[in-house]
Amino acid sequence: MQSAAATVARAREIFDNGTTRPLAWRLEQLGSLRRMLIERRREFAAALGADLGKHETEAQLTEIGFVTAEAAHLEKHLAAWLRPRPVSVPLAVQPAKAWTELTPLGVVLVIGPWNYPLQLLLAPLAGALAAGNTVVLKPSEHAPATSAALARWVPEFLPEAVRVVEGGIPETTELLALRFDHIFFTGGEAAAKVVLRAAAEHLTPVTLELGGKSPAYVDASTDLAKAAKRLAWGRFMNAGQTCVAPDYVLATEEVLVSLQRELVKAIRALFGEDSARSESYGRIVNDKHFDRLAALADGSTVVHGGGRDAASRHFAPTLLRPAPGDSVMGEEIFGPLLPLVPVSGMDEAIRVINAAAKPLALYVFSNDAGTRRAFSERTSSGALCFDVPAAHLTVPGLPFGGVGNSGMGAYHGEHSLRTFSHERSTLSKPLRPDTLELIYPPYTKTKDRIISTLVAPAGKRGKKSGKTAGKKTGT
Repeated sequence: MQSAAATVARAREIFDNGTTRPLAWRLEQLGSLRRMLIERRREFAAALGADLGKHETEAQLTEIGFVTAEAAHLEKHLAAWLRPRPVSVPLAVQPAKAWTELTPLGVVLVIGPWNYPLQLLLAPLAGALAAGNTVVLKPSEHAPATSAALARWVPEFLPEAVRVVEGGIPETTELLALRFDHIFFTGGEAAAKVVLRAAAEHLTPVTLELGGKSPAYVDASTDLAKAAKRLAWGRFMNAGQTCVAPDYVLATEEVLVSLQRELVKAIRALFGEDSARSESYGRIVNDKHFDRLAALADGSTVVHGGGRDAASRHFAPTLLRPAPGDSVMGEEIFGPLLPLVPVSGMDEAIRVINAAAKPLALYVFSNDAGTRRAFSERTSSGALCFDVPAAHLTVPGLPFGGVGNSGMGAYHGEHSLRTFSHERSTLSKPLRPDTLELIYPPYTKTKDRIISTLVAPAGKRGKKSGKTAGKKTGT
């Protein structure tokens, strides 16, 4: 097996020889990425099923098809996005031309998580390839089947610019000790701090896609049955192991009573009376995570669900009524537990949200314009969605990313291209006529007047202000 240092050195060699810069090459890589996902769909779906119990349809919706669509969107718009953008030149520098253009960074490291082990590794890859970089992929060791599938098929379809490094903490640590031109990490806060410290040694820019407790607020003005169906879908998709899943629900007690009843109906509609028998319901990724979720549920009040089987790692969709201080409200759940938390109304809900770390997403179910405006103006989150959870990821024109503890940087669509590029400024000024002679030393009164005119703010030249115009002022 090639060492991490040799792997990165080879990636840098390919970048340095100019292979990745032409538009035609970038489009070819995006096409190959799409072809890999289409031709090896069954293999990747089977790997996702083995790792997370994902139904093939869910794998297509949230992982395989998601990345295919992302690559196709980049292909369609890449030529236009890469065109140089002209910039106006001030009088002091004319005649001249100025523009910006997106240039590749170099060698990019993408470290993926286990919960969406295909999507959250390959969607950043698509952006990095579109930007003209070479890429080292580090899939999660906690999704071994998907990691193995990537290690098998990526070299066949993307042999030049992409390298896959499998393994766990030792291999990741070895990679992080090396110099990259950008590091893209998706995962938890503790690991993100390790990545950030390692990147600081080389002053490497980073994108951190983290998580956090994404709240949902529901009021009486909405259709509770439809809201419950969407909340249940967003929370229990992938057995709740989704970074943008609604982590808890805030509502008045009156609303919660009705909403809880509708959530139970929605869970049964989605996964049947017994989710253990549902092929559409996933499994918890490993024993450690299963045990953590069991402890959270046992430390709170279960009002629906709670069934589990350690052998198969099935954990039923579960509704909780937590008490103050329950552990389930102190950390990101990342599983099929949904706490229902009473508040007096919108104002208290906003106070609760603002008292915690900034969430990756915030969901508001309300038909009241004032309520929507209040959440828009008085909260901060990576994304704000009205009446639907998680679906903002499917809109390629929207940047996806967090704020504060939920992450830094964003990607998807053109935002991916910009994340993995440097916007370089270029100025071209002919040597003749050399208008800079007007500002070269030695300075004279004439040059002082010229320079004062050239650098005066627009709209201020030759104007005198207020009552002091034409008068001497002093102290």
